[in-house]
Amino acid sequence: MSKSAPATEHAVIKTSYGELTLAFWPEVAPKTVENFKKLAREGFYDGTAFHRIIKGFMIQGGCPNTKAGARGMPGTGDPGYKVKAEFNDKPHVKGVISMARSSHPDSAGCQFFIVHGDARFLDKQYTAFGALVKGEDVLEKLANVPTKSGGGGEKSTPVERVAVESITIVAA
Repeated sequence: MSKSAPATEHAVIKTSYGELTLAFWPEVAPKTVENFKKLAREGFYDGTAFHRIIKGFMIQGGCPNTKAGARGMPGTGDPGYKVKAEFNDKPHVKGVISMARSSHPDSAGCQFFIVHGDARFLDKQYTAFGALVKGEDVLEKLANVPTKSGGGGEKSTPVERVAVESITIVAA
């Protein structure tokens, strides 16, 4: 673990499998952290789902197209804007939260993923902005949800809805 300033706020992600608590890294990704906290406080993530799960790699969520009644393919939604990438030296290892994006480096908006294995091949190409401080057992449960092939043939679509009931920003 690298030394960094103590986080003043945490994110509590309440899922259908339990809670994940994440500490932020504003020293390496200040705009990304602020954007995530802003969206969480607005309730943007409430009622979304983890739509992409690859055991040993990561679980991905935060897409508004996963809300009940939403139109559009899960995994393609955004908040209506993009956030400039803040690539940094934090390694993509188990428990790290990072921003999902398309092929363009500055295409992240709201979707995030939590690393379930060693994904260092993503280092300096995706914006890592925090890490799990509590709920590793919940990450395990989420990563082990059975999946089926979705769009593009990747076997990463959960066979059941893996709800993100809420994301709350709390004092650390």
